[in-house]
Amino acid sequence: MKEIKIKTEFIKLDQLLKFAGIVQTGGESKIMINEGIVSVNGSIAKERGKKIRRGDIIEVKHIDKFIVV
Repeated sequence: MKEIKIKTEFIKLDQLLKFAGIVQTGGESKIMINEGIVSVNGSIAKERGKKIRRGDIIEVKHIDKFIVV
């Protein structure tokens, strides 16, 4: 599992996917989230603006899994 370090209190899910290099654009983030392949702490993410904080585990089905530190 990879670690993604953030310097702020939280980061929005769509921004995190770009920051982690999973997608290139916000539009790609939106598509992945709408397709239901992104989960946060074991639950399918439904909103791209979801606040992600340290300790959260993000999984993109068949691509990658990482923890926010």
